[in-house]
Amino acid sequence: MKHYKQFQPLVISEFETAKWMHPEHNHNHYELIFIQHGKGMHNINGNQIDYTKGDIFLVGPDEEHYFEIGTITQFIFIKFTDLYIHQLNSGSTYGLQELEYLIKSRETHFSGFNLSQVDRQTAQAIIYVILSLKQDIFLNERLIWLQLLALAALLQRNMPELKTALNRTRDMQAVFCYLHKYVYTPSKLRAPVIAAHFNTTADYIGPYFKRNTGMTLRDYISAYRKTLIKQRIESGNYNLKNIANEFGLTDESHVRKILLS
Repeated sequence: MKHYKQFQPLVISEFETAKWMHPEHNHNHYELIFIQHGKGMHNINGNQIDYTKGDIFLVGPDEEHYFEIGTITQFIFIKFTDLYIHQLNSGSTYGLQELEYLIKSRETHFSGFNLSQVDRQTAQAIIYVILSLKQDIFLNERLIWLQLLALAALLQRNMPELKTALNRTRDMQAVFCYLHKYVYTPSKLRAPVIAAHFNTTADYIGPYFKRNTGMTLRDYISAYRKTLIKQRIESGNYNLKNIANEFGLTDESHVRKILLS
């Protein structure tokens, strides 16, 4: 398995090809991939997804993927790291939660985004703006960041969070989406509230989650929240008081307790 490493916080590229040159691989960054034209197959974690003009895929560091090109395809790649996200946000939480929700919900990455025609046109326009700014990424980094936040908001509303019945294994996607969206709102992370959202009971939702993931709901929520908080601390752009407020925690000592757990 090939593993690619990107050391720059942000890389933007555009290329056209009739043959995909990379083996199945993963990488240490996120890739937002826009199909400008062409047809073929995107293979991601063993799932095969047809692609065509206007499709968008998001690939995270844990995913393994490659393309099988049917007709000459023009790709636009926007590749960014966690460091880029927290450097550019400079301590503000504006738009950050939407972007985190999008990129961390890896279960939704396997099928791409089923955008309406209007959303496709809007996404394309945003991506073209990003492409126009790539000649001087350092000068334009704030403008590019704002475009990414707009794109994240657009893609977020096309995620499968609205499922409300747990009657298929695939519905774990919806559970993860729910947890990732409301990790900042403790009142929505209680088992009875989660169960009510999915039209089931608290006695069922816990065992259902553990059966499908191998860990308890509480442990998953705690680990996920801790990961997000550590990324904020490591960036140097957030103080403990702001983090406590963002995640609905009691005070700064509560943040410290989570970090030490």
